[in-house]
Amino acid sequence: MSWSPVLLFNSLTFVVFFAVVLALHHAPFSWTVRKLNLLVASYLFYAAWNPPFVILIWISTLVDWNVAKWLDVETRTGRRRLLLATSIAVNLGLLGYFKYGEFLLSNFQALAATVGIDYQPPEWNIILPVGISFYTFQTMAYSLNVYFRRAEASKSLLDFSLFVTFFPQLVAGPIVRPTHLLPQFAIPRVATRQQLTWGLALMTLGLFQKIVVADGLLAPVADKVFGAGEMLHPIDAWLGTLAFSGQIFSDFAGYSTTAIGIALCLGFGLPDNFRFPYAAIGFSDFWRRWHISLSTWLRDYLYIPLGGNRKGNLRTYINLMLTMLIGGLWHGASWTFVVWGGLHGIYLAAERWLRARLGHYSVWKTRSAQVLLALVTFFLVNLTWVYFRATDFDTAWRMTVTMLSFVTDGKKVLSFYLVLSVTVTMSTMLAVHWYMRNRRLDEVVARVPVWLAGLFWGGMLTAILMTQGGSDAFIYFQF
Repeated sequence: MSWSPVLLFNSLTFVVFFAVVLALHHAPFSWTVRKLNLLVASYLFYAAWNPPFVILIWISTLVDWNVAKWLDVETRTGRRRLLLATSIAVNLGLLGYFKYGEFLLSNFQALAATVGIDYQPPEWNIILPVGISFYTFQTMAYSLNVYFRRAEASKSLLDFSLFVTFFPQLVAGPIVRPTHLLPQFAIPRVATRQQLTWGLALMTLGLFQKIVVADGLLAPVADKVFGAGEMLHPIDAWLGTLAFSGQIFSDFAGYSTTAIGIALCLGFGLPDNFRFPYAAIGFSDFWRRWHISLSTWLRDYLYIPLGGNRKGNLRTYINLMLTMLIGGLWHGASWTFVVWGGLHGIYLAAERWLRARLGHYSVWKTRSAQVLLALVTFFLVNLTWVYFRATDFDTAWRMTVTMLSFVTDGKKVLSFYLVLSVTVTMSTMLAVHWYMRNRRLDEVVARVPVWLAGLFWGGMLTAILMTQGGSDAFIYFQF
């Protein structure tokens, strides 16, 4: 079913909401009262979409709070495993029912049909709670950390509740570790003038990425190509895929950057979630730069517990594939997402195999070889985006065949303006990613004259206001 949240970062309603939250946070209240203000604001932020689903957050909060409290004092291995299993069962149970219930039901129906059983399930009218994948992984990380004795259980239910619901990153990450965010709630925090300025600048950059680049320049191209429903000219197919490649980055990185900026305006630090991934050299490098909070979560709580690379080459390849297949399914209840994850698993396994046999040659360290490997990486990543964006296998396969065969009798659907839009935008984006590959944004900005930084900031604000694209939800809200 469709939904329409009213407190999107890219809406005027959110600007008013955030101004009130910021004013209350800087008011002369006690630290406890200010944290209560943030908690209430976080619940209101989520309830603005669908109030009843706040109950799901309460369930996850109370279950993991109590499980961790008992895990902290329990010494018997069997009891500790049972407690952890309770946390995992509740969290994955909620996630499985709301996100994967219809997927499992439809696949069961298809399986029954193959053996001659005509099973007609009831119509599935369950709405997917926004952000459930993100806060579920966040609360599970808390229980797992306490179980593995990596952290102690929080002594404050208020702090833990705020950790689960902190509104800047509640619905689309970054997926914050408890050891990163919980300690920040222990002592009073109010943004300094420098933090407030930098936070507002990051918010502007994030909204520019979302509204101007993702929605204004690239989404029309991707929508036109993937919605064509027929064989396309390969140039159009490639341009549409490149447009989505830029759109998904600008949309999701835009959300993460905005979230980091909002938190910084309140005096809190959130981890980076993107580090210019389209300059990645190889697929392990890509996943060190793309959706970092998810890739590190999957590494620490799935890949390593499965055995990682400690049990021989075959098990390593199996563990890589399982991790990426589950990572694909995390993104959505569709086999196209599983294929997307599986392709990345194959890429990672192939890279590991090739590196073991060819990686010692010094030629791979030359600049020309590094550029070539980066281009190959980007080319293959774009092939996976087809399965991420396509709504069905027919569209995905048709696009893949068109892109790889270069059969030129397909239809052209892109106007000159759309071709120019994606070409200039993606060329600029790739140039920026390559330039920033080994640089930090704050370090680069620090070397820029103040007047020039102000000019860029003003230019982004002007472009945001001129684009007027503030009503489209962020893509990752559906995950």
